Amino acid sequence: MTDSQQLSLFDDGSLSRYSPLHKAVFPFLGYLKGEGKTDNTLKSFRSDLNLLAEFLGEDVALGQLSTKRFQEFLQWLEYGRGIPCSRKSYARRVTTLKVFSKWLQTEKIRPDDPAAPILQRSGPAPLQHALSDEEIHQLLATADQLRFADKPDSRPYVLARLLIETGIKKSETVTLTTEDIENRYSPRPNLITRYERHNVFKERRLPISPEWIEALDEYLEQHQPKGGFIFDCTPRNLEYVLTDLAKLAGLETRASFETLRWTCAVRDYRMGMDMEDLREKMGLSQISWRETSQKIIKLASFVALSTD
Repeated sequence: MTDSQQLSLFDDGSLSRYSPLHKAVFPFLGYLKGEGKTDNTLKSFRSDLNLLAEFLGEDVALGQLSTKRFQEFLQWLEYGRGIPCSRKSYARRVTTLKVFSKWLQTEKIRPDDPAAPILQRSGPAPLQHALSDEEIHQLLATADQLRFADKPDSRPYVLARLLIETGIKKSETVTLTTEDIENRYSPRPNLITRYERHNVFKERRLPISPEWIEALDEYLEQHQPKGGFIFDCTPRNLEYVLTDLAKLAGLETRASFETLRWTCAVRDYRMGMDMEDLREKMGLSQISWRETSQKIIKLASFVALSTD
């Protein structure tokens, strides 16, 4: 079925605040087409709404869209998705939200415009935070204390050290299995991550320390995760583990997946890792690396100042 056939199929005026997000996409594109927007613009708006559906769920009701949820979506694009979001892409996605939200109001699908309060950013995106050497020590020392508490729990240590050493994304973390560890009990074990890019499956081997393997064995015995996965809880629960650990360690900043991914990159850069090797370790394309590498260099200078 072509897009134009789908547009005519759905554009029947039957949308309401209870309709799922995915049913509003083609009528909205039909409106844009009627306004004379180019095919490239239509593709961009459609891609942005697909990302919104990925974050909120394509069945989220149009009436459940809110300023808060839009802001959480934009935050995810910058810091939680694991793919660099350029200033230009960010600005366009804000525009998509605003035009779509206004259209919902104009069509009386909902009475308000939840994207109206969202400001278009005039300057470059702020740098994400990376932990200093002292903060890394605080975080891991606190996690180490939990390993040897009266009721020992090695999970915070295993999770935090994994992210600091490898910089893998949340989506990669939750799919890890014990089978993804290569040369497990050798002096140089590796972690294998597998991912898909443009319908091509790739993998990369990341060095992991024997100390992490030792803590992992403790954790597996304590928690006995199911299904072969190393972490069998939800990504949200893992975020809570990091948040609670950061609070317990007395850190002023939140230790999220994204923060520790940047921390790993900055740490490796400061230790002299070749930039091409670092790009491959982070699993980024040449195009996205151009902006990301500059941010790493800037963050490294800030971390060096806070350490001195």
